[in-house]
Amino acid sequence: MALKNSKIIKGHVHLQHKPELFLEEKMLKKSEEFYKNLRKRRSVRDFSKKEVPIAIIENIIKTAGTAPSGAHKQPWSFCVVKNRNTKKEIRKAVEATEQKSYDERMSDSWLKDIQPMGTDASKPFIETAPYLIIVFKHLYEYDDQGNKLQNYYVNESVGIACGILIAAIQNAGLHTLTHTPSPMRFLEKILNRPDNERAFLLLPVGYAADTCYVPELRRKSLEEISVFYE
Repeated sequence: MALKNSKIIKGHVHLQHKPELFLEEKMLKKSEEFYKNLRKRRSVRDFSKKEVPIAIIENIIKTAGTAPSGAHKQPWSFCVVKNRNTKKEIRKAVEATEQKSYDERMSDSWLKDIQPMGTDASKPFIETAPYLIIVFKHLYEYDDQGNKLQNYYVNESVGIACGILIAAIQNAGLHTLTHTPSPMRFLEKILNRPDNERAFLLLPVGYAADTCYVPELRRKSLEEISVFYE
């Protein structure tokens, strides 16, 4: 039997959705304010050791969890690391992987392209930032009997969730850096993740250091990134 303000579609309950409506003037203002906030977002490598209330991190992750996903499978886990010893272990593994990348894996053109970032294999932010959020994608799930269940559009779904996560971090007044050491399988071992999970993204999260420098970069204009068909 369908609930009030709902109906059955293909055997499943669908609830009537009543989104909040705004006047166009308010919609324009909200869109401008959100853009101005996100426009100030920069990838930060110099973090303060100042503590961040865990409730803020929880809200950020809950926000990321609102992302759409293939068949609503929600194929993600957000692992929050605060423990100093664990962060130290992760940093050691990251730097070993990164050093090998700089020495062997990265092409000359790749190394040239990242020169403006001023990066190298040293990653002190992994220990300095009060939190690490490591996002894992679920290749598949298990049912109660241990049978594998398929997930759909996993990379796309987790990528969208990470985008919302980064926006939520900026919205909360915190800072982060998207870090993808390759390969990242060591993160699964260090954090003892299930065999259906693979590391997708590592984000240090916290306040920027009092003295913090970021590369002088230019973002592409609206005209460069969009095409309007009228």
